[in-house]
Formats: sequence, structure tokens, C-alpha cells
Amino acid sequence: MSFSSSSLSSFSSSASSLTPYGWDEDWAAAFSSYAAQGLVPGRVVRVDRGQCDVITADGTVRADTAFVVPRDPMRIVCTGDWVALDADGDPRFVRTLLPRRTAFVRSTSSQRSEGQVLATNIDHIAICVSLAVELDLGRVERFLALALSSSEGTALLGDGSAGEHRPQPIVVLTKADLVPDAVTLSHLVQDIEAIAPGIQVLPVSSTTGEGVDVFGALVSGGTSVLLGISGAGKSTLANTLLGQDVMDVRAARDVDGKGRHTTTTRNLLLLPQGGVLIDTPGLRGVGLFDAETGVGEVFSEIEELAAECRFHDCAHEAEPGCAVLGALEDGTLPERRLESYRKLIRENQRIVAKTDARVRAEILRDWKRKGAEGRAAMQAKRGRVR
Repeated sequence: MSFSSSSLSSFSSSASSLTPYGWDEDWAAAFSSYAAQGLVPGRVVRVDRGQCDVITADGTVRADTAFVVPRDPMRIVCTGDWVALDADGDPRFVRTLLPRRTAFVRSTSSQRSEGQVLATNIDHIAICVSLAVELDLGRVERFLALALSSSEGTALLGDGSAGEHRPQPIVVLTKADLVPDAVTLSHLVQDIEAIAPGIQVLPVSSTTGEGVDVFGALVSGGTSVLLGISGAGKSTLANTLLGQDVMDVRAARDVDGKGRHTTTTRNLLLLPQGGVLIDTPGLRGVGLFDAETGVGEVFSEIEELAAECRFHDCAHEAEPGCAVLGALEDGTLPERRLESYRKLIRENQRIVAKTDARVRAEILRDWKRKGAEGRAAMQAKRGRVR
């Protein structure tokens, strides 16, 4: 179906009011065939019980997602999606999703091999870490591994353009005013920088305003998502950037710094300085989902050491000529770092193995090989005893 240049011009003119929300020429091109069908573009700002709020050229409308109920949970309408919906009607219906550029995906809390999409079409991923409690470096590594794998989301709808867009992670150390000593704060920043190679680490305080202007400038272009556990200060930071109390905030517990889930849905907010921000509920668990790329980048020093091991399939456990174990022995590689790497690699393999028969077979062969080696070692030990 074709449409006239005048109708295209009218469509482009009306859709231009969506520019502050991230609309651009590429989105317009992706939407052109739907415009010919009389549909209108919009961006999902909130999803709730089979319905969603969508910002359109005419303002925010309530839309039903009944026509977008796929078998694949990765294609469920999510905050940040660009959609094609009815031009009018009561209710309005979302007819389809535009191909996603990026998506932040974690595994579900269940034992199934399903992913849960938390936010889509994002340019910046702000991992919020509260300085009100002791740093959990392992959790930061986990968030970073997922963040650095989020560019894989481009292929979720089968458009084949994975890797063209890559969100930029940043670690935001919130509640910096609770660490008044500058030297101590500097050491905390260095601790995070040591496990986040090439990632900007920024202390901020919504109370004093420290770092807020810098963070605001970083997220002023494109779409940013705030991620972190409950009590990390995400909603407070969002309110500070917005200049008003839009998101509900409650005090975190003094004993562990955790907060209640005051944010229960993912909300896309237009920032006054430019750009849009997606605030998310606190995450109790952050399971990996096909995050091999991200794990490799977060632990790049271990990956580089592994390339120097004597055996290409070295498991870095007891093999001779293992460069990773050598670095562990001479103190250049912290034991905590290696254990965290092993944990994330194993977890990611389990998730991938649930849907990939080849990976399952490789893991089974590895288990059998290790079992045979263990039995052989035990028999040799018994022979020596006799």
C-alpha cells in the first residue's frame, strides 16, 4: 500500500512533536508502512495490567495491548517501546511494536529459561548504588554484565540489526552526602572503577546536589534507565532531575539500606533539560540472561589471562600452565574477582543451556570429563596407598 507525499508530510509534521521523547528519522522510516494503514506512532510511558499509557502527537492516551499478546515474553509491550496504535476509538489498541534498538533483559525469577524485558530503546543505563551501606561489588559486576549485553536486544524482534546501538553504562553512587570524608569517598569510587573498566563512576547526592548537574548533562540526550535495588535512591534522583516530586519516595531501613517498593511500575519521564528517563522498581534479583558478552567485558583482565593459558579449554581450576591461577598466586588477580567471574559464567551457561541443545551437550561432556579425571585421580591415589 502506498500513500501520497502530502499525507507523508502531514504524518511527519504531527509526529515531530514526539522528538523530545526520542523520535527521529530512523523511527519515522520504520513507521512509514504503518502510517499508510492509518495508524499513529507513540511511545509507551507506562504499562499496567494489559494496558499502557502511550505518548502520541496529541498527548497521552490509554491503550489496550490485547492485539500484542505473543507467546514469546520478550515481545510483550514494555516501557520505552515505540508502537503503532489506532488513530482513534474507545479504547485505543496497540497494533504492533516497532523493532527495538536495545533492551535491558534479565532472566525471570522462575526456573524457566525466559527473559524479562525491563526497558527498551535505551541509550544510557545508570546503575544506582547506595553509599548508605557497604558496597556489594559482586552485585555491581552482575548489573554491568547485563548492561554491557543489552545491545543484543536489537534482534529481539528479528530486525537483524543487533549491535548498531549500544547503551552506555554508568555507575551512579547515590547518597554521597553520607560519606563526608573526601578521601573515603575517593577510595569507594576507585573500588568501583577497579571492577568497571572504562565505565564512568559518578558520586551524586540529591540532598546536597553534588554530581546531579553532571549526571543531568550525561542523560540529557537520548533515553536513560535507572536500575538498582530498593533503597538505592533511584526515585529520589529522578525527582531531583525533574525538579518536582513526581515519584513516590520512602525512607530506606537503617539496618541494611533497603527500601520498600514504592515504584511499582516502570515510568518514562520527560526531563526538563532534555532527554527522557525510565525509573524502575527496585530489583530483588538480577538473573543473567544470555550475558556472555557482558561478562567477558566486565572481567576483561581474566579473559586476557585465559588467552595465555597452556590449554585452550582451561577451566582455571588445577590445570598446569594456567595463567589465571598464576595471577591468583602472585596476587595480581584478587580471589574475590575470580570467584565472581566463575559464578556468573556458570549461571549464564545454565540459562543458555536451557534453550541451546549444543551448549547442553558441551556442558554434559565437560561434566563427564571432569568426573572421569576425578575417578582416575582417586584410583591412582588408592594404588599409591596400597
